Amino acid sequence: MFQLFSFNSKELLPHIDWVHFFHAWQVKQGTSEAEELRSDALSLLKEKGISEAAKGIFREVEAHSEGDNLFIEDVCLPLLRQQTQNEEGTTLCLSDFVSPKGSNIGIFATSSHIAADNMITEGDPYEKLLLQTLSTRLAEAAAEKLQSLTMSGIRPAVGYPCMPDLSIIFILNQLCPLEEIGVKLTENGAMIPQASVSGLIIPHPLAHYFAVGHIGEDQFNDYALRRGMEPDRMKKFFKNTDNKP
Repeated sequence: MFQLFSFNSKELLPHIDWVHFFHAWQVKQGTSEAEELRSDALSLLKEKGISEAAKGIFREVEAHSEGDNLFIEDVCLPLLRQQTQNEEGTTLCLSDFVSPKGSNIGIFATSSHIAADNMITEGDPYEKLLLQTLSTRLAEAAAEKLQSLTMSGIRPAVGYPCMPDLSIIFILNQLCPLEEIGVKLTENGAMIPQASVSGLIIPHPLAHYFAVGHIGEDQFNDYALRRGMEPDRMKKFFKNTDNKP
């Protein structure tokens, strides 16, 4: 059974990562330009009278690992392992942090519809872009807030360096219906609205983020087989990452 959440802007403001917001505008934090940008964003949010800044969905599931795969309700979620040893002399995969005997993990998604619902089609392009970038930050803030209310651990999202395959979103959607928070998926695995994020919460005390790194051709072909896709089709889900096979 899944849980649904609705977050207002007051709840999410403490969780907004303004550094990434400023980065999107290519301005430096701490400058007068950055502070003016923040002020404009908050004023626009207030002006629009937005009561629901973001939505969220969460489901706690039992999973077990088999090699580089996770199994959730007989659904296989394949993962990728580093091919180059890290500083500790190991190669990591997210499945390493899930017990072969079974342990609980979370599936989540959050989305902010404020840009889509309040899109400024005419007039000030500055306000339009401001609303879009703010919406993205609110979706990320909602993910952090949702995690604080549900399950502690790491929160790797689809497209993260440790889970670069964008097609994983289809598996997560199968297990936790994203349409419940108004998110639709394109055939290429993109979420609409774009200000959306989805992934896993893994509560293992040793779990941490890492980058899979370059994917060799042999590894990629094995992964495509586990994913149940032809390699040529599989490659399009990696085209926007640095993990190109």
